[in-house]
Amino acid sequence: MRTLLAEAARHLAESGVESPRVDAELLLAHVLAVPRARLLVLDDVPAEVAERFDALLAQRADRVPLQHLTGRAPFRYLELAVGPGVFVPRPETEQLAGWAVERLAGIDAPLVVDLGSGSGALALSIAHEHPGARVTAVEHDPGAIEWTRHNAVARATAGDTPVAVVPGDMTDPSLLSQLDGTVDLVVSNPPYVPDGARVPREVADHDPPLALWGGPDGLEVVRGLLITAARLLRTGGRLGIEHADQQGSSLPSLVRAHGGFSDVEDHPDLAGRPRFTTARRV
Repeated sequence: MRTLLAEAARHLAESGVESPRVDAELLLAHVLAVPRARLLVLDDVPAEVAERFDALLAQRADRVPLQHLTGRAPFRYLELAVGPGVFVPRPETEQLAGWAVERLAGIDAPLVVDLGSGSGALALSIAHEHPGARVTAVEHDPGAIEWTRHNAVARATAGDTPVAVVPGDMTDPSLLSQLDGTVDLVVSNPPYVPDGARVPREVADHDPPLALWGGPDGLEVVRGLLITAARLLRTGGRLGIEHADQQGSSLPSLVRAHGGFSDVEDHPDLAGRPRFTTARRV
């Protein structure tokens, strides 16, 4: 077992995978259908398991995302189904979800909108952690919204408050117009990568373009998002938007320039990098 994992980690490292040992262990645990910690007490790997492991390892070395190979992505207290056609949720986004849940504390039945929901990570985490929340997840990409719906059904079946999944463009002036001025919280992890930026192969080759590219400065979609959020939010309602670490000044400045928000603040991720901007509707 140790030799198998050591060789697998070396192969992944030589292929440029950032966390080779962890990925090797997670892939082997997936093939064995056991928790990763269980690998410590296992000695032998059956030949058919080793063969399946080698096949997955080759795909990971070719930079297929780990989550596409396992079909799952952990996010806060949930495990979401992911695969080709949907943006894989990142650990950094968990902090935006945590901020959102904290802002909703004490509100019995808050109205929440997640713009550009993808896998549903933000929307479903909020519904899971605040059972009284009435959450709407909006997704524009026809491929990604199938994952949104799948995960929403799975979480509702597990007993969470159902989340409404709505097809739509977050910059559409008529999007959710029936909710204008009533929403307590809008959150979004929008496409914010500047056009032409260098990104890892896992991202460039496998994340859907609609979830990535945000125009020349990465903020083209955010400009339309701000108009939609300002329309939807009630006075005093909150806004949270994730951004690239290079946008820790430009995105807050954009929110301030809109004129419809106060208390604009930027927040770092666990590595200390600028990660998301929050504001209050005036």
